[in-house]
Amino acid sequence: MKMQVVGDVASLDPDLLQLSELSPIALNPNPFLAEELFSLWLSLPETSRLVKNLLNDVKTASFSNATANSAVSTATSLPSTFLSSSTPPLSPRSTSGSPRIVKQRSSPSSLGSPLKLVSERVREVIPQFYFKNGCLPPNELKERCLFAIDQYFYGHLGLQIHEFKVVTKDICKLPSFFSTALFRKIDVNDSGIVTRDQFVNYWIGGNILTMDLATQVYTVLKQPHCRYLTQGDFEPILHELLASHPGLEFLRSTPEFQERYAETVVYRIFYYINRSGTGHLTLRELKRGNLISAMQHVDEEESLILYCRYFSYEHFYVIYCKFWELDTDHDFFIDKENLIRYGNRALTYRIVDRIFSQVPRKFSSKVKGKMGYEDFVYFILSEEDKSLEPGLEYWFKCIDLDGNGVLTPNELQFFYEEQLHRMECMAQETVLFEDILCQIVDMIRPEKEDYISLRDMKSCKLSGHVFNILFNLNKFIAFETRDPFLIRQERENPTLTEWDRFAHREYIRLSMEEDIEDASNGSGDIWDESFEAPF
Repeated sequence: MKMQVVGDVASLDPDLLQLSELSPIALNPNPFLAEELFSLWLSLPETSRLVKNLLNDVKTASFSNATANSAVSTATSLPSTFLSSSTPPLSPRSTSGSPRIVKQRSSPSSLGSPLKLVSERVREVIPQFYFKNGCLPPNELKERCLFAIDQYFYGHLGLQIHEFKVVTKDICKLPSFFSTALFRKIDVNDSGIVTRDQFVNYWIGGNILTMDLATQVYTVLKQPHCRYLTQGDFEPILHELLASHPGLEFLRSTPEFQERYAETVVYRIFYYINRSGTGHLTLRELKRGNLISAMQHVDEEESLILYCRYFSYEHFYVIYCKFWELDTDHDFFIDKENLIRYGNRALTYRIVDRIFSQVPRKFSSKVKGKMGYEDFVYFILSEEDKSLEPGLEYWFKCIDLDGNGVLTPNELQFFYEEQLHRMECMAQETVLFEDILCQIVDMIRPEKEDYISLRDMKSCKLSGHVFNILFNLNKFIAFETRDPFLIRQERENPTLTEWDRFAHREYIRLSMEEDIEDASNGSGDIWDESFEAPF
Protein backbone atom coordinates (compact mmCIF):
# COMPACT_ATOMS: atom_id res chain seq x y z
CA MET A 1 0.00 0.00 0.00
CA LYS A 2 1.44 3.42 -1.04
CA MET A 3 1.34 6.36 1.26
CA GLN A 4 -1.00 9.18 0.14
CA VAL A 5 0.59 12.62 0.55
CA VAL A 6 -2.10 15.16 1.44
CA GLY A 7 -1.57 18.92 1.33
CA ASP A 8 1.54 20.99 0.90
CA VAL A 9 4.80 19.34 1.90
CA ALA A 10 5.96 22.51 3.63
CA SER A 11 3.04 22.23 6.04
CA LEU A 12 4.08 18.74 7.12
CA ASP A 13 4.66 18.54 10.83
CA PRO A 14 8.21 17.16 11.34
CA ASP A 15 7.20 15.56 14.68
CA LEU A 16 5.09 13.12 12.72
CA LEU A 17 8.28 11.69 11.26
CA GLN A 18 9.59 10.58 14.67
CA LEU A 19 9.28 6.89 14.01
CA SER A 20 10.75 4.15 16.18
CA GLU A 21 13.38 1.92 14.67
CA LEU A 22 11.80 -0.46 12.18
CA SER A 23 12.82 -4.01 11.57
CA PRO A 24 13.47 -5.10 7.94
CA ILE A 25 10.68 -7.62 8.42
CA ALA A 26 8.21 -4.78 9.04
CA LEU A 27 9.18 -3.14 5.72
CA ASN A 28 8.52 -6.23 3.61
CA PRO A 29 4.77 -5.54 3.12
CA ASN A 30 5.53 -1.86 2.18
CA PRO A 31 8.70 -1.91 0.06
CA PHE A 32 8.28 1.76 -1.01
CA LEU A 33 7.64 3.18 2.45
CA ALA A 34 11.31 3.90 3.12
CA GLU A 35 11.71 5.67 -0.23
CA GLU A 36 8.68 7.86 0.39
CA LEU A 37 9.96 8.79 3.85
CA PHE A 38 13.34 9.55 2.32
CA SER A 39 11.68 11.85 -0.24
CA LEU A 40 9.83 13.68 2.49
CA TRP A 41 13.08 14.08 4.42
CA LEU A 42 14.84 15.58 1.39
CA SER A 43 12.04 18.08 0.90
CA LEU A 44 12.56 19.62 4.32
CA PRO A 45 14.31 23.05 4.32
CA GLU A 46 16.75 21.92 7.01
CA THR A 47 17.83 18.99 4.87
CA SER A 48 18.44 21.24 1.89
CA ARG A 49 20.72 23.46 3.92
CA LEU A 50 22.59 20.46 5.26
CA VAL A 51 23.24 19.09 1.76
CA LYS A 52 24.52 22.45 0.58
CA ASN A 53 26.93 22.68 3.52
CA LEU A 54 28.31 19.24 2.78
CA LEU A 55 28.86 20.11 -0.88
CA ASN A 56 30.72 23.27 0.07
CA ASP A 57 32.94 21.30 2.41
CA VAL A 58 33.80 18.84 -0.34
CA LYS A 59 34.72 21.64 -2.65
CA THR A 60 37.14 23.13 -0.10
CA ALA A 61 38.86 19.71 0.21
CA SER A 62 38.33 19.51 3.95
CA PHE A 63 36.30 16.37 4.05
CA SER A 64 37.83 14.93 7.18
CA ASN A 65 37.08 17.97 9.30
CA ALA A 66 33.69 18.53 7.68
CA THR A 67 32.57 15.04 8.70
CA ALA A 68 32.99 15.79 12.37
CA ASN A 69 31.46 19.26 12.05
CA SER A 70 28.49 17.96 10.10
CA ALA A 71 27.72 15.50 12.89
CA VAL A 72 27.56 18.39 15.33
CA SER A 73 25.59 20.65 12.98
CA THR A 74 23.19 17.83 12.28
CA ALA A 75 22.37 17.49 15.94
CA THR A 76 21.61 21.21 16.16
CA SER A 77 20.07 21.92 12.76
CA LEU A 78 17.86 18.91 12.22
CA PRO A 79 14.32 19.09 13.52
CA SER A 80 13.09 16.99 16.38
CA THR A 81 12.47 14.24 13.88
CA PHE A 82 16.00 12.85 14.37
CA LEU A 83 16.87 14.12 17.84
CA SER A 84 15.68 10.85 19.36
CA SER A 85 18.72 9.12 17.86
CA SER A 86 22.10 9.66 19.46
CA THR A 87 23.93 9.98 16.09
CA PRO A 88 21.72 10.77 13.04
CA PRO A 89 22.58 8.78 9.93
CA LEU A 90 24.33 10.45 6.98
CA SER A 91 22.24 8.31 4.67
CA PRO A 92 18.99 6.61 5.60
CA ARG A 93 19.74 3.81 3.12
CA SER A 94 23.00 2.89 4.89
CA THR A 95 22.94 0.10 7.47
CA SER A 96 25.38 2.17 9.47
CA GLY A 97 22.46 4.39 10.43
CA SER A 98 21.20 1.86 12.97
CA PRO A 99 21.79 3.16 16.51
CA ARG A 100 22.74 -0.34 17.64
CA ILE A 101 25.54 -0.63 15.08
CA VAL A 102 26.78 2.90 15.76
CA LYS A 103 27.20 2.13 19.45
CA GLN A 104 29.21 -1.02 18.74
CA ARG A 105 31.52 0.54 16.17
CA SER A 106 35.09 1.06 17.26
CA SER A 107 35.85 3.53 14.42
CA PRO A 108 33.77 6.30 12.79
CA SER A 109 34.89 5.11 9.37
CA SER A 110 32.13 3.81 7.13
CA LEU A 111 34.44 2.36 4.51
CA GLY A 112 34.64 -1.14 6.05
CA SER A 113 31.97 -3.74 6.38
CA PRO A 114 29.59 -3.07 9.30
CA LEU A 115 29.54 -6.79 10.10
CA LYS A 116 33.31 -6.78 10.45
CA LEU A 117 33.17 -3.75 12.72
CA VAL A 118 30.61 -5.40 14.97
CA SER A 119 32.59 -8.63 15.31
CA GLU A 120 35.83 -6.87 16.23
CA ARG A 121 36.40 -6.76 20.00
CA VAL A 122 38.94 -5.01 22.09
CA ARG A 123 41.50 -7.52 23.30
CA GLU A 124 41.61 -7.44 27.10
CA VAL A 125 44.77 -8.32 28.99
CA ILE A 126 43.89 -11.02 31.56
CA PRO A 127 46.32 -11.07 34.49
CA GLN A 128 48.09 -14.34 35.20
CA PHE A 129 46.16 -16.45 37.65
CA TYR A 130 48.06 -19.77 37.56
CA PHE A 131 51.63 -20.13 38.75
CA LYS A 132 53.26 -23.53 38.43
CA ASN A 133 55.42 -23.01 41.51
CA GLY A 134 52.93 -20.90 43.46
CA CYS A 135 51.98 -17.24 43.48
CA LEU A 136 54.82 -14.76 43.87
CA PRO A 137 54.80 -12.93 47.22
CA PRO A 138 54.03 -9.20 47.22
CA ASN A 139 57.05 -6.98 47.77
CA GLU A 140 55.76 -5.69 51.11
CA LEU A 141 55.21 -9.20 52.47
CA LYS A 142 58.57 -10.32 51.14
CA GLU A 143 60.38 -7.41 52.81
CA ARG A 144 58.73 -8.07 56.18
CA CYS A 145 59.67 -11.73 56.01
CA LEU A 146 63.28 -10.95 55.06
CA PHE A 147 63.54 -8.51 57.96
CA ALA A 148 62.34 -11.18 60.42
CA ILE A 149 64.70 -13.76 58.92
CA ASP A 150 67.68 -11.43 59.29
CA GLN A 151 66.92 -11.00 62.98
CA TYR A 152 67.02 -14.75 63.68
CA PHE A 153 70.04 -15.50 61.49
CA TYR A 154 72.07 -12.42 62.46
CA GLY A 155 75.49 -13.39 63.80
CA HIS A 156 75.09 -17.06 62.77
CA LEU A 157 76.57 -18.88 59.83
CA GLY A 158 73.57 -21.13 60.10
CA LEU A 159 71.10 -22.63 62.58
CA GLN A 160 71.32 -26.15 63.94
CA ILE A 161 68.31 -28.38 64.29
CA HIS A 162 67.74 -27.56 67.99
CA GLU A 163 67.84 -23.82 67.17
CA PHE A 164 65.40 -24.05 64.29
CA LYS A 165 62.19 -24.41 66.34
CA VAL A 166 61.75 -20.64 66.81
CA VAL A 167 62.06 -20.09 63.07
CA THR A 168 59.43 -22.76 62.41
CA LYS A 169 56.96 -21.27 64.86
CA ASP A 170 57.58 -17.51 64.58
CA ILE A 171 58.44 -17.02 60.91
CA CYS A 172 56.74 -19.97 59.20
CA LYS A 173 53.75 -19.98 61.60
CA LEU A 174 53.81 -23.78 61.64
CA PRO A 175 53.38 -25.92 64.78
CA SER A 176 56.65 -26.23 66.66
CA PHE A 177 56.81 -30.01 66.20
CA PHE A 178 57.24 -29.42 62.44
CA SER A 179 60.75 -28.12 63.11
CA THR A 180 62.65 -31.34 62.36
CA ALA A 181 60.65 -32.11 59.21
CA LEU A 182 61.16 -28.58 57.88
CA PHE A 183 64.86 -28.56 58.77
CA ARG A 184 65.52 -31.79 56.89
CA LYS A 185 63.47 -30.55 53.95
CA ILE A 186 65.88 -27.62 53.57
CA ASP A 187 69.11 -29.35 54.59
CA VAL A 188 69.11 -31.79 51.70
CA ASN A 189 72.85 -32.48 52.06
CA ASP A 190 72.58 -33.45 55.77
CA SER A 191 75.15 -30.81 56.73
CA GLY A 192 73.55 -30.27 60.13
CA ILE A 193 72.91 -26.55 59.63
CA VAL A 194 70.54 -24.36 57.60
CA THR A 195 71.97 -21.04 56.41
CA ARG A 196 70.03 -17.86 55.83
CA ASP A 197 70.29 -18.16 52.06
CA GLN A 198 69.11 -21.77 52.12
CA PHE A 199 66.05 -20.86 54.16
CA VAL A 200 65.25 -17.83 51.96
CA ASN A 201 65.59 -19.89 48.78
CA TYR A 202 63.26 -22.57 50.13
CA TRP A 203 60.65 -20.48 51.93
CA ILE A 204 60.52 -17.35 49.76
CA GLY A 205 62.14 -18.52 46.53
CA GLY A 206 59.90 -21.60 46.49
CA ASN A 207 56.83 -19.36 47.00
CA ILE A 208 55.83 -21.33 50.11
CA LEU A 209 55.41 -18.01 51.90
CA THR A 210 52.24 -17.22 49.91
CA MET A 211 50.62 -20.65 50.36
CA ASP A 212 47.77 -21.23 52.80
CA LEU A 213 48.60 -23.14 55.98
CA ALA A 214 47.18 -26.47 54.78
CA THR A 215 49.25 -26.32 51.59
CA GLN A 216 52.36 -25.43 53.59
CA VAL A 217 51.83 -28.45 55.86
CA TYR A 218 51.21 -30.64 52.83
CA THR A 219 54.37 -29.38 51.09
CA VAL A 220 56.59 -29.85 54.13
CA LEU A 221 55.35 -33.39 54.87
CA LYS A 222 55.02 -34.99 51.45
CA GLN A 223 57.82 -36.66 49.56
CA PRO A 224 59.30 -34.90 46.49
CA HIS A 225 57.38 -35.46 43.24
CA CYS A 226 54.52 -37.06 45.21
CA ARG A 227 50.93 -35.83 45.07
CA TYR A 228 49.67 -37.32 48.33
CA LEU A 229 50.63 -38.04 51.92
CA THR A 230 51.21 -41.52 53.29
CA GLN A 231 51.18 -42.72 56.88
CA GLY A 232 54.97 -42.68 56.98
CA ASP A 233 55.05 -38.96 56.16
CA PHE A 234 53.64 -38.19 59.62
CA GLU A 235 56.35 -40.04 61.53
CA PRO A 236 58.83 -37.11 61.84
CA ILE A 237 56.33 -34.71 63.38
CA LEU A 238 54.94 -37.33 65.77
CA HIS A 239 58.41 -38.33 66.97
CA GLU A 240 59.20 -34.69 67.67
CA LEU A 241 55.85 -34.23 69.40
CA LEU A 242 56.58 -37.18 71.69
CA ALA A 243 60.06 -35.87 72.40
CA SER A 244 59.11 -32.27 73.14
CA HIS A 245 55.49 -32.00 74.30
CA PRO A 246 55.15 -31.64 78.09
CA GLY A 247 51.87 -33.56 78.09
CA LEU A 248 53.62 -36.70 76.80
CA GLU A 249 56.72 -36.51 78.94
CA PHE A 250 55.67 -39.51 81.07
CA LEU A 251 55.87 -41.76 77.96
CA ARG A 252 59.54 -41.05 77.24
CA SER A 253 60.68 -43.93 79.42
CA THR A 254 58.54 -46.42 77.48
CA PRO A 255 59.50 -46.32 73.77
CA GLU A 256 57.08 -49.13 72.94
CA PHE A 257 54.10 -47.10 74.10
CA GLN A 258 55.41 -44.05 72.27
CA GLU A 259 55.35 -46.09 69.08
CA ARG A 260 51.81 -47.30 69.77
CA TYR A 261 50.68 -43.73 70.46
CA ALA A 262 52.14 -42.48 67.17
CA GLU A 263 50.51 -45.33 65.25
CA THR A 264 47.13 -44.65 66.83
CA VAL A 265 47.27 -40.95 65.95
CA VAL A 266 48.11 -41.73 62.31
CA TYR A 267 45.38 -44.38 62.03
CA ARG A 268 42.80 -41.97 63.39
CA ILE A 269 43.90 -39.21 60.99
CA PHE A 270 43.46 -41.47 57.98
CA TYR A 271 40.20 -42.92 59.33
CA TYR A 272 38.49 -39.52 59.52
CA ILE A 273 40.19 -37.57 56.70
CA ASN A 274 41.19 -40.07 54.01
CA ARG A 275 37.60 -40.65 52.89
CA SER A 276 38.68 -42.38 49.68
CA GLY A 277 40.19 -45.17 51.80
CA THR A 278 43.20 -45.50 49.50
CA GLY A 279 45.82 -44.72 52.14
CA HIS A 280 46.85 -41.70 50.03
CA LEU A 281 45.86 -38.45 51.72
CA THR A 282 45.39 -35.74 49.10
CA LEU A 283 45.63 -31.98 49.55
CA ARG A 284 41.88 -31.62 49.00
CA GLU A 285 41.13 -34.11 51.78
CA LEU A 286 43.60 -32.34 54.07
CA LYS A 287 41.87 -29.01 53.50
CA ARG A 288 38.41 -30.47 54.08
CA GLY A 289 39.35 -32.00 57.42
CA ASN A 290 40.10 -30.36 60.76
CA LEU A 291 43.62 -31.75 61.15
CA ILE A 292 45.39 -28.38 60.74
CA SER A 293 43.39 -26.74 63.52
CA ALA A 294 43.98 -29.81 65.70
CA MET A 295 47.74 -29.50 65.16
CA GLN A 296 47.68 -25.84 66.12
CA HIS A 297 45.60 -26.61 69.20
CA VAL A 298 47.83 -29.42 70.44
CA ASP A 299 50.88 -27.18 70.04
CA GLU A 300 49.35 -24.73 72.55
CA GLU A 301 47.86 -27.34 74.89
CA GLU A 302 49.93 -28.36 77.91
CA SER A 303 47.99 -31.52 78.79
CA LEU A 304 46.73 -34.08 76.28
CA ILE A 305 44.78 -36.18 78.79
CA LEU A 306 41.42 -34.48 78.32
CA TYR A 307 42.21 -33.12 74.87
CA CYS A 308 39.90 -34.46 72.18
CA ARG A 309 40.50 -35.38 68.56
CA TYR A 310 43.50 -37.10 67.01
CA PHE A 311 46.26 -36.43 69.57
CA SER A 312 44.29 -37.22 72.72
CA TYR A 313 46.18 -39.49 75.09
CA GLU A 314 42.88 -40.45 76.71
CA HIS A 315 41.56 -41.78 73.40
CA PHE A 316 44.78 -43.65 72.68
CA TYR A 317 44.74 -45.22 76.13
CA VAL A 318 41.17 -46.52 75.67
CA ILE A 319 41.83 -47.93 72.18
CA TYR A 320 45.04 -49.68 73.14
CA CYS A 321 43.67 -51.10 76.39
CA LYS A 322 40.61 -52.46 74.58
CA PHE A 323 42.85 -54.15 72.07
CA TRP A 324 45.07 -55.50 74.85
CA GLU A 325 42.06 -57.00 76.66
CA LEU A 326 40.90 -58.88 73.55
CA ASP A 327 44.37 -60.02 72.48
CA THR A 328 44.66 -62.70 75.14
CA ASP A 329 47.85 -64.30 73.78
CA HIS A 330 49.42 -60.85 73.14
CA ASP A 331 50.60 -61.72 69.65
CA PHE A 332 49.20 -58.38 68.50
CA PHE A 333 46.47 -60.05 66.46
CA ILE A 334 42.76 -60.64 67.06
CA ASP A 335 40.66 -63.47 65.63
CA LYS A 336 36.89 -63.94 65.46
CA GLU A 337 36.57 -65.46 68.90
CA ASN A 338 38.48 -62.54 70.40
CA LEU A 339 36.28 -59.94 68.71
CA ILE A 340 33.08 -61.73 69.79
CA ARG A 341 34.01 -60.84 73.38
CA TYR A 342 34.06 -57.11 72.58
CA GLY A 343 31.60 -55.03 74.58
CA ASN A 344 30.54 -57.92 76.80
CA ARG A 345 29.62 -60.04 73.75
CA ALA A 346 27.43 -57.33 72.28
CA LEU A 347 27.94 -58.24 68.61
CA THR A 348 26.34 -61.06 66.67
CA TYR A 349 28.31 -63.81 64.93
CA ARG A 350 26.90 -62.80 61.56
CA ILE A 351 28.24 -59.24 61.74
CA VAL A 352 31.63 -60.47 62.98
CA ASP A 353 31.79 -62.84 60.01
CA ARG A 354 31.17 -59.89 57.70
CA ILE A 355 33.99 -57.92 59.35
CA PHE A 356 36.45 -60.77 58.94
CA SER A 357 35.36 -61.26 55.34
CA GLN A 358 36.96 -57.83 54.92
CA VAL A 359 33.91 -56.37 53.17
CA PRO A 360 33.91 -53.00 54.97
CA ARG A 361 37.70 -52.69 54.79
CA LYS A 362 40.64 -54.80 53.69
CA PHE A 363 42.78 -55.88 56.63
CA SER A 364 46.28 -54.48 56.85
CA SER A 365 47.23 -57.67 58.67
CA LYS A 366 49.07 -60.22 56.56
CA VAL A 367 47.98 -63.11 58.80
CA LYS A 368 44.98 -64.90 57.37
CA GLY A 369 41.89 -64.83 59.57
CA LYS A 370 43.31 -62.30 62.04
CA MET A 371 42.87 -58.59 62.55
CA GLY A 372 45.81 -56.28 63.26
CA TYR A 373 45.97 -53.22 65.47
CA GLU A 374 45.23 -50.80 62.60
CA ASP A 375 42.17 -52.84 61.63
CA PHE A 376 40.98 -52.80 65.22
CA VAL A 377 41.30 -48.98 65.38
CA TYR A 378 39.02 -48.69 62.36
CA PHE A 379 36.59 -51.15 63.94
CA ILE A 380 36.32 -49.54 67.37
CA LEU A 381 35.96 -46.02 65.97
CA SER A 382 33.15 -47.23 63.73
CA GLU A 383 31.47 -49.27 66.46
CA GLU A 384 31.43 -46.55 69.10
CA ASP A 385 30.32 -43.74 66.79
CA LYS A 386 27.95 -44.90 64.08
CA SER A 387 26.57 -41.40 63.51
CA LEU A 388 29.55 -40.06 61.55
CA GLU A 389 30.11 -40.84 57.88
CA PRO A 390 33.09 -43.21 58.35
CA GLY A 391 31.09 -45.39 60.73
CA LEU A 392 27.95 -45.27 58.60
CA GLU A 393 29.85 -46.36 55.51
CA TYR A 394 31.67 -49.10 57.44
CA TRP A 395 28.50 -50.77 58.71
CA PHE A 396 26.45 -50.10 55.56
CA LYS A 397 28.92 -52.22 53.59
CA CYS A 398 28.56 -54.99 56.19
CA ILE A 399 24.76 -55.10 55.91
CA ASP A 400 24.76 -54.77 52.11
CA LEU A 401 25.13 -58.49 51.38
CA ASP A 402 24.96 -58.28 47.59
CA GLY A 403 26.98 -55.06 47.37
CA ASN A 404 24.42 -53.25 45.20
CA GLY A 405 24.50 -50.05 47.29
CA VAL A 406 21.05 -50.43 48.93
CA LEU A 407 19.65 -52.28 51.93
CA THR A 408 16.59 -54.42 51.25
CA PRO A 409 14.15 -55.88 53.82
CA ASN A 410 15.63 -59.36 53.24
CA GLU A 411 19.12 -58.12 54.17
CA LEU A 412 17.80 -56.40 57.30
CA GLN A 413 15.91 -59.56 58.30
CA PHE A 414 19.01 -61.72 57.83
CA PHE A 415 20.89 -59.83 60.53
CA TYR A 416 17.91 -59.30 62.83
CA GLU A 417 17.14 -63.01 63.02
CA GLU A 418 20.16 -63.62 65.25
CA GLN A 419 19.22 -60.63 67.40
CA LEU A 420 15.74 -62.06 67.84
CA HIS A 421 17.17 -65.43 68.83
CA ARG A 422 19.47 -63.81 71.40
CA MET A 423 16.56 -61.89 72.93
CA GLU A 424 14.64 -65.13 73.32
CA CYS A 425 17.62 -66.80 75.00
CA MET A 426 17.99 -63.87 77.41
CA ALA A 427 14.26 -63.88 78.22
CA GLN A 428 13.94 -60.39 76.79
CA GLU A 429 10.71 -59.12 75.32
CA THR A 430 10.92 -59.94 71.62
CA VAL A 431 9.86 -57.68 68.79
CA LEU A 432 8.82 -59.19 65.48
CA PHE A 433 10.75 -58.21 62.38
CA GLU A 434 7.67 -56.70 60.74
CA ASP A 435 7.39 -54.22 63.61
CA ILE A 436 11.13 -53.55 63.54
CA LEU A 437 10.99 -52.86 59.81
CA CYS A 438 8.20 -50.32 60.29
CA GLN A 439 10.23 -48.68 63.05
CA ILE A 440 13.32 -48.47 60.84
CA VAL A 441 11.36 -46.99 57.93
CA ASP A 442 9.81 -44.40 60.26
CA MET A 443 13.24 -43.41 61.56
CA ILE A 444 15.07 -43.26 58.25
CA ARG A 445 12.21 -42.02 56.04
CA PRO A 446 13.85 -43.30 52.83
CA GLU A 447 13.01 -41.80 49.46
CA LYS A 448 11.69 -45.21 48.38
CA GLU A 449 10.19 -47.61 50.90
CA ASP A 450 11.40 -50.66 48.97
CA TYR A 451 15.01 -50.13 50.04
CA ILE A 452 17.32 -47.86 52.06
CA SER A 453 20.26 -46.14 50.39
CA LEU A 454 23.42 -44.80 51.96
CA ARG A 455 22.20 -41.31 51.20
CA ASP A 456 19.07 -42.03 53.25
CA MET A 457 21.19 -43.19 56.16
CA LYS A 458 23.43 -40.13 56.08
CA SER A 459 20.45 -37.78 56.15
CA CYS A 460 19.05 -39.31 59.36
CA LYS A 461 20.39 -38.66 62.86
CA LEU A 462 19.17 -42.05 64.13
CA SER A 463 20.99 -44.16 61.56
CA GLY A 464 23.41 -45.48 64.16
CA HIS A 465 20.52 -46.89 66.19
CA VAL A 466 19.34 -48.84 63.14
CA PHE A 467 22.64 -50.73 63.07
CA ASN A 468 22.41 -51.38 66.82
CA ILE A 469 18.97 -52.88 66.28
CA LEU A 470 20.40 -55.29 63.72
CA PHE A 471 23.57 -56.58 65.42
CA ASN A 472 24.36 -54.96 68.82
CA LEU A 473 21.91 -56.20 71.42
CA ASN A 474 23.39 -54.34 74.40
CA LYS A 475 23.14 -50.93 72.71
CA PHE A 476 19.71 -51.78 71.33
CA ILE A 477 18.36 -52.45 74.82
CA ALA A 478 20.21 -49.45 76.28
CA PHE A 479 18.61 -47.15 73.74
CA GLU A 480 15.12 -48.46 74.44
CA THR A 481 15.63 -47.93 78.21
CA ARG A 482 17.92 -44.89 78.07
CA ASP A 483 18.43 -42.80 81.16
CA PRO A 484 16.93 -39.27 81.01
CA PHE A 485 19.94 -38.01 82.98
CA LEU A 486 22.31 -39.17 80.22
CA ILE A 487 20.09 -37.53 77.60
CA ARG A 488 20.31 -34.23 79.48
CA GLN A 489 24.10 -34.56 79.68
CA GLU A 490 24.31 -35.06 75.93
CA ARG A 491 22.25 -31.95 75.32
CA GLU A 492 24.46 -29.90 77.64
CA ASN A 493 27.58 -30.86 75.64
CA PRO A 494 26.42 -31.05 72.01
CA THR A 495 29.97 -30.61 70.69
CA LEU A 496 31.06 -33.98 72.10
CA THR A 497 30.63 -36.94 69.78
CA GLU A 498 29.49 -40.41 70.78
CA TRP A 499 33.12 -41.51 70.59
CA ASP A 500 34.22 -38.69 72.93
CA ARG A 501 31.66 -39.71 75.54
CA PHE A 502 32.52 -43.40 75.22
CA ALA A 503 36.26 -42.77 75.50
CA HIS A 504 35.81 -40.61 78.59
CA ARG A 505 33.68 -43.23 80.37
CA GLU A 506 36.07 -46.05 79.50
CA TYR A 507 39.12 -44.02 80.52
CA ILE A 508 37.65 -43.48 83.99
CA ARG A 509 36.73 -47.17 84.30
CA LEU A 510 40.13 -48.41 83.15
CA SER A 511 41.94 -45.99 85.45
CA MET A 512 39.92 -47.17 88.45
CA GLU A 513 40.58 -50.83 87.61
CA GLU A 514 44.29 -50.14 87.34
CA ASP A 515 44.29 -48.35 90.70
CA ILE A 516 42.48 -51.29 92.31
CA GLU A 517 44.96 -53.77 90.85
CA ASP A 518 47.90 -51.69 92.04
CA ALA A 519 46.41 -51.52 95.51
CA SER A 520 45.77 -55.28 95.63
CA ASN A 521 49.37 -55.95 94.57
CA GLY A 522 50.64 -53.66 97.28
CA SER A 523 52.74 -51.59 94.90
CA GLY A 524 52.11 -49.46 91.85
CA ASP A 525 55.39 -50.58 90.30
CA ILE A 526 54.54 -54.24 89.81
CA TRP A 527 54.13 -55.18 86.15
CA ASP A 528 52.47 -58.37 85.02
CA GLU A 529 51.65 -58.58 81.34
CA SER A 530 49.22 -61.45 81.77
CA PHE A 531 46.92 -59.63 84.16
CA GLU A 532 47.45 -55.90 84.10
CA ALA A 533 46.61 -53.29 81.51
CA PRO A 534 49.49 -52.11 79.32
CA PHE A 535 50.05 -48.96 81.41
